[in-house]
Amino acid sequence: MSFLSQSVRFPFTPAVNDEGNDCYHNLEECALYRMLPANAKEYVQKSPHLLEYLHIFPVDTYGIPLFFSELKRDLKSIKEPNLIYPANDETFIHIFPDPNDTRNFYIPIEPSFLHNITEYLPLVETRLIGLLDALDYDPVTEKERADVLRKLMSRVLYVQNGEEIPAKLLSGNRQSGFKDKIVTFLNKDFSADKSQKKDNSAPLIPTLADGRIVVNTQQYKAIEYMMVRDKIEMGALKPFISDRYIEDISCDGVGPIFVEHKVFKGLKSVIEFTKAEELDLFVIKLAEKIKRPLTYRNPIVDATLPDGSRINIVFGTEISKNGSNFTIRKAMDDPISVLQLVEFKTCDYMVAAYLWVCLEHGMSLFMSGETASGKTTSLNAMTAFLPAENKIVTIEDTPELKVPHKNWTREVSKGKGRGEGEGSEVTMFDLLKAALRQRPNQILVGEIRGVEGSVAFSAMQTGHPVMSTFHAASVEKLIQRLCGDPISIPKTYVDNLNIVVIQSAVKRPTGEMVRRMLSVNELLGYNPETGGFSFVEMFHWNPITDEFDFTGKGSSYLLEEKVATLLGIPENKKGDIYLEIEKRAKILERLHKAGYTGFYDLFNMMTKIKKQGLTQIGG
Repeated sequence: MSFLSQSVRFPFTPAVNDEGNDCYHNLEECALYRMLPANAKEYVQKSPHLLEYLHIFPVDTYGIPLFFSELKRDLKSIKEPNLIYPANDETFIHIFPDPNDTRNFYIPIEPSFLHNITEYLPLVETRLIGLLDALDYDPVTEKERADVLRKLMSRVLYVQNGEEIPAKLLSGNRQSGFKDKIVTFLNKDFSADKSQKKDNSAPLIPTLADGRIVVNTQQYKAIEYMMVRDKIEMGALKPFISDRYIEDISCDGVGPIFVEHKVFKGLKSVIEFTKAEELDLFVIKLAEKIKRPLTYRNPIVDATLPDGSRINIVFGTEISKNGSNFTIRKAMDDPISVLQLVEFKTCDYMVAAYLWVCLEHGMSLFMSGETASGKTTSLNAMTAFLPAENKIVTIEDTPELKVPHKNWTREVSKGKGRGEGEGSEVTMFDLLKAALRQRPNQILVGEIRGVEGSVAFSAMQTGHPVMSTFHAASVEKLIQRLCGDPISIPKTYVDNLNIVVIQSAVKRPTGEMVRRMLSVNELLGYNPETGGFSFVEMFHWNPITDEFDFTGKGSSYLLEEKVATLLGIPENKKGDIYLEIEKRAKILERLHKAGYTGFYDLFNMMTKIKKQGLTQIGG
């Protein structure tokens, strides 16, 4: 496989490095290094390629970028960000302002970013192919393949940083000067065909008598990085996949790669595709890596990357006029917790406490809203409210949900593969029917879209609580979709669904897009006389104050008639259930102040609190 060459378009005119390469060997002699803040010096010591980037960045015009080890959400208020942060141990990200556009620049700084190693790669690749063909075993996992590739690099490359090359590595006894120490010089356009004429205008590549290519330490690291990145990992997408602050990665065709950032929102990358053929080749290789090959007959792929991210690829200019396109929705390393939703103001402590009580006692819930409103994130956060001893079954077409429970069955639908016979397809409908035989305490469905909806409501009728996401912007629209084709739920079944949370992405007066639970609603049932459905809004988001009003306090059918009845609370004391909501809201607030904001940390603490009897109704 040849290397894919994505163009890099700097948003500034690169400066000339007057200090040369000597400063990388003796950092204290580098004037720019001495100007760096302490945390930046630490990064440079471990990653000299970062200093190379800073040498071509015009610091005289824009100043030295700020360096952050991690990003806080308050940085979003910076109007013209000029800062650098690490995406991983090898790669850094420079956020740079564009005064002429609403999207600022996203600049990945990789080990291979500036090293002049391009002419080495075809020769290194050719040598590696010979060694790989001679392997007597086939590495299976991605880690095994990367380890093998790194080990073979030492048989292809020789690191020489100015010291004498041992005589035994030389041809004959020539040892008097650098040119004599190198046995041969090969051209950039290396070919195994010795009869092929070399391009004498191409850069020369020094090699030893045993065929190893002579490089310095930084070249070795850069070549190794490029080989593993492009052969084993995600190629040019690696910096984007590694960056934990990215939510979405998209390429709309020929042009730049765009990202949606958790802090700086929409950004445009300096990495771009300049030709449709180049982009086609990239997405073909990308699809092959995820074992979902593209063809002109099957030009669309929906799949999951090894890290759990969702990817959609559309191939070819026939159906995508700007060229092939792809979109990646990044998977969370750790799911967002309820307390983090409170931090984001998606909900508040009282909303969370109400949902805690309801879900703990077996209520069914739909998280509803438009695309990219954060439905799945919020639904996943709510799973921490389900009792730790429960058995959970999740059913999805693309695996996104992460449940903290140990007794968790994770099922994923399967499309009919190419060349497979009849019956090879396993739909969400099939999985949902199977789940009813697995004695789950809760069933979580990634999204209700079609006939699986009727099975979900049948499950609710038989006492299996169901949680799912749904595309509808209001309770009325949700009911219309449930009762219409292709779901076709009988109207009398709808009240088996207890709670509908409407969530949306809304724009605040500052212009910032935020996610909010607009309302939390209890479905009461269908009135055959009026032909309508009754529901009560328990919580309402106030767009003026950006707070949540407990509008249904004192009139909750679920709390008073279902939860209180399950717990055997006398009729004259059912009002005390609202005190439980307040008590649990205070528990969540105390846990928040104590720092238990992580998804798994919060779940473990809530489990301990329950064992201590602190969440017992009336306790």
